[in-house]
Amino acid sequence: MPAGGRIGRRTGGPRPGWGERVGWTLAVVGPLAFLAVFFAWPVATLMGRGLAPDGALDLSGFGEVLTRERTWRILTQTLAQATLATAVCVALGIPGALVLYRRTFPGRDLLRGVVTVPFVLPSVVVGVAFHALVTRGGPLEDLGLDGTLSAVVAALVFFNYGLVVRTVGTMWSRLDPRAVEAARALGASPIRAFATVTLPALAPAIASAASLTFLFCATAYGVVLVLGGVGIGTIETEIYRLTTQYLDLRSAAVLSVVQLGVIALALWAAERARAATQTRLRLRTEAPTSRLRAADAPALAVTAVTVVGLLVAPMAVLVMRSLQRDGAWTLANYTDLGTTGGRSALLVTVWEAATNSVSVAVAAAAIALTLGVAVCLVVSRRPRSRALARVITGLDAAFMLPLGVSAVTVGFGFLITLARPPLALTRSWWILPLAQAVVAVPLVVRTLLPALRAIDPRQREAAAALGAGPGRVLLSVDGPQLLRAGGLAAGFALATSLGEFGATSFLARPQEPTLPVVVYRLIGSPGSQNQGMALAGGVVLAVGSAAVMLGCEWLQTRLGPGRGGPAETGGQAGHDDGGMARFLGPRTDGGERL
Repeated sequence: MPAGGRIGRRTGGPRPGWGERVGWTLAVVGPLAFLAVFFAWPVATLMGRGLAPDGALDLSGFGEVLTRERTWRILTQTLAQATLATAVCVALGIPGALVLYRRTFPGRDLLRGVVTVPFVLPSVVVGVAFHALVTRGGPLEDLGLDGTLSAVVAALVFFNYGLVVRTVGTMWSRLDPRAVEAARALGASPIRAFATVTLPALAPAIASAASLTFLFCATAYGVVLVLGGVGIGTIETEIYRLTTQYLDLRSAAVLSVVQLGVIALALWAAERARAATQTRLRLRTEAPTSRLRAADAPALAVTAVTVVGLLVAPMAVLVMRSLQRDGAWTLANYTDLGTTGGRSALLVTVWEAATNSVSVAVAAAAIALTLGVAVCLVVSRRPRSRALARVITGLDAAFMLPLGVSAVTVGFGFLITLARPPLALTRSWWILPLAQAVVAVPLVVRTLLPALRAIDPRQREAAAALGAGPGRVLLSVDGPQLLRAGGLAAGFALATSLGEFGATSFLARPQEPTLPVVVYRLIGSPGSQNQGMALAGGVVLAVGSAAVMLGCEWLQTRLGPGRGGPAETGGQAGHDDGGMARFLGPRTDGGERL
């Protein structure tokens, strides 16, 4: 690839050397080989066993599965909870975006952090926190919410509220305020100026945030498994039930195809809505903010109630109940983390599982960052050739595929395909880092890519014209942007790997479980000791994930702003992808947090 950052024939200058060609070839072939071996092969094998059990394609399973009453009940529940949670997130997120991104007040940055952290918390921890809130002994016990759709929707809103706030808020913070000022000068009221000027400009960002929220809610796994009980489920949990309890690969494969279709349809509809409302906007790197006004009182009240009642309260209850056992205040739940629980519920201690989780997460993040950087360097280029442009678009789309496929499908596919030579990895420690890296790579790509796409290609061309070689151009032009955005990418990769539960629940060996698997086993074990240890383990996992994420964001702040998206370069742009891209990704339970 030419140093100037464009793929294709150059009009002048020396032709790329063999070292440059080898480097770019490896940057393409390496990630594609990883995706083919550790994603496409397992998923295709599992679906093949379900849809072609005798070697010949048999689609009769679709008719059989789709005529079951249970299938339609699960599908209806999946769409209902995803739609409700998305609507609530958008309704609450727009006032939050106004308060946190267009206004300034003491403690605003801390409040932004509080809103951000839930998105990277492990789904098992959130399920345990809301379970502690609504179950026996919890402050909302009398409402009878345990095992209901309302509890599941509330937990999904807890997860995705910050996604909407930051996606919409990032766009809002870059809108040129002069359009609103002009509308006000012409006599428009604040509400009319918002409805006729601001809201249409924010529509693409709102559509993007809503589509991602719907995707994460429709593929929810861990939180529904903990909170839903026997009556509430999703396609994801149904796939888990069919594969683990009944070994019904045929039905599981059919539901995997249905799930992929639902997600693809939702994303297509959101993209059409976004394209229909997208306008050419004059964006700023950062528009000036103003102090809170009396007119902001409703938005401030909604944001305060949401943050305190929906985000802080469940985690506060989790902490308080982790300090209680049999109605008495105690630290026994934490001291018992060094044991295997009541009646030897575990084979290892919780601290041993936590140590294994950290090791696995570090390895998975390293793999994901290495592959993600290579993909972004290629995809961020702007080729002159239309054919190459289509190839790059296809490469970008290929690495988003893990978002739309059940993590349960990926995990079970690993068990089928990687149990025998030449890749007999199911008994290897590396099976977990590889599985977690599969779902972390899209997250890394979407976090790094806007920063690289914001680079003016003329910077690379100028560096090459001054005699810098390809490697020097990458280090001096792309390197600083990668370094700035890399802190956030590393934080997301580490935090989501720490909390990954979907594929890990299949692949973790009893002797080497991860902390989310241990917490789930404890919450399902009888006895106050095991229940208390599950709460304490959830607190440890939540604190660890939040600390990793906040630490990496702090590192990114120290290295520089690192904002991505078209708005960085000024001038005109379409909707801003920066905020959305920073949040994309699987919570890793099948897109749930991807």
